[in-house]
Amino acid sequence: RLHAVDITSSSFRLMWPQLLSQETGYYTLEYAPTDDLARKRTKQVSGAHTSLVLSNLAPETTYEVALIPESNIHYFPPQTTRVTTLAEEISPAQVLISESGPRSFHVSWAPMLDSVMGYQVLYGPLPGNSVKVLEVDGRHNSTVVENLAPNTTYLVTVTAIYRSGKEKSLSAKACTLEGE
Repeated sequence: RLHAVDITSSSFRLMWPQLLSQETGYYTLEYAPTDDLARKRTKQVSGAHTSLVLSNLAPETTYEVALIPESNIHYFPPQTTRVTTLAEEISPAQVLISESGPRSFHVSWAPMLDSVMGYQVLYGPLPGNSVKVLEVDGRHNSTVVENLAPNTTYLVTVTAIYRSGKEKSLSAKACTLEGE
């Protein structure tokens, strides 16, 4: 009867039937990755609750979850379930170039993820090896690249820097328009 909904790569919502009330007790919730039960975490919630979101979980991981009703009136057996988080979404999954002019263009990317701390936008003319870098805050998913040469093809690489330290990159080509 304990089950999970809204499952993502780092969270899920647990739902359960109303067994207790605010007055008759509380719930102890224990959860741990099935392959590392020693990393068990515990939360307590009031007897009035019938759902709770667990977050900051690892992607693609199966969790063993136990809901223990702590009642001062009745004994309720613990409810258990297993929930597997989804694979981590990857950013950037797409890079879009728009609003090209002779000396600038607009770069945007998706998806926006909380797990990304920031982005680096590297750009340089093709062929060539002079590369410039723009740092972009993780709360933004676009930037304007300026002071470019007209009628030139640029290679643009967007690198997401995750809070975990991991990095993911995706490249696109952009062409500036002919100048006046």
